[in-house]
Amino acid sequence: MFSTILWVLFFLACPAFILWAASKNKFLDSLGTIVICYVVGLIIGNINIFPENITAIQDTLNMLAIPLALPLIFFSMNLRGWSKQAGIAAKAFSGALISVIIASFIAFLIFAPHLGEEGWKMGGMLVGCYTGGTPNLAAIGTGLEISSSNYIAVHASDVFICGVFFLLILSVFPRLLKKILPPFKKISEEDHKENIEQMDTFEPYFKGFQKKDIFPLLGALGLAIVIFAIGGGASLLVPEGISSVVAILIITTLGVMASFIPKIRKIKMTFQLGHYLLLVFALVVSSMANIRELIGTAPVVMLYVALLLILAFVFHTVLSKLMKVDTDTHLITMTALVFSPPFVPVVAAVLKNKQVIMTGMLTGIAGWVIGNYMGIGFAYLMRALLGG
Repeated sequence: MFSTILWVLFFLACPAFILWAASKNKFLDSLGTIVICYVVGLIIGNINIFPENITAIQDTLNMLAIPLALPLIFFSMNLRGWSKQAGIAAKAFSGALISVIIASFIAFLIFAPHLGEEGWKMGGMLVGCYTGGTPNLAAIGTGLEISSSNYIAVHASDVFICGVFFLLILSVFPRLLKKILPPFKKISEEDHKENIEQMDTFEPYFKGFQKKDIFPLLGALGLAIVIFAIGGGASLLVPEGISSVVAILIITTLGVMASFIPKIRKIKMTFQLGHYLLLVFALVVSSMANIRELIGTAPVVMLYVALLLILAFVFHTVLSKLMKVDTDTHLITMTALVFSPPFVPVVAAVLKNKQVIMTGMLTGIAGWVIGNYMGIGFAYLMRALLGG
């Protein structure tokens, strides 16, 4: 019993410590808190220090972390306020989305024979990731009940390949695309003043947190628990094979709906709390992975991810050329979908164009909203295609 309590405390405290350390150290921050959690989890999970009953603890924490993280992350979104920027973003977003879907379909057909029985689940996770972000990847993996080793193989491959891809976005791609796509046309500053403060919403660290924020945040957590309970209850009414998927989709829908309530949306640090729970999931799921299985799976998955991103980049560029999307909007939209909203200001700074920030934030938020639906739909379509 005492050992169980200690391990539960470890799984909850370690991500908090990693968050604190990364907020104080630039090197750790550059590595990324999720990457650090994965490394720590893989190490402790493969050195034979766990007690016999650890699986029950891991399963319970995994079952709770993502369903609670999703609504908390969605609560902070201001979709109504950002709708004023929708006209700017719609064209770029549609081109990026179509590109990801086509590229995912082609890459999956090529690699399906080499991905094993859970290949269709991997395909759905990557579609969710590249239309939304890591929360979607984790949610879809949870909903589809993918194995821990395959989950880590997909996410580790994503982290490595996207790291290279992001360096190209910061260096080579802007100069290359300026030769292909039209230049950015400046618009009125007034169109970008509203909601500009929302950029700080997606800061992962609990900075500026005050005692008066505790009770509202606990209220938001309580609402997330209620939404989780509704999703979990509804999942009992459907066949067991799709129960987890139904729960995730209901939780996503209710979390997004709650974001339209101003009192909920204005609660501080809901995104940060959701991000912390995402780190708990990352630590726990990686501690369940077998490194030997991971080494056997990861190289193929890495090639799969690389081909998917290369195809998506090519298709997106062609569509942007046809739709006359400018270079800066094209790059910021690509960043928002492939990497998620927190990376948007970084790329905007490299482009020296703050006017594209809101477009990137809008497309990234829209991606978060639809990512779970797109990824799960794609997964089941690929399973049907394979005759599963």
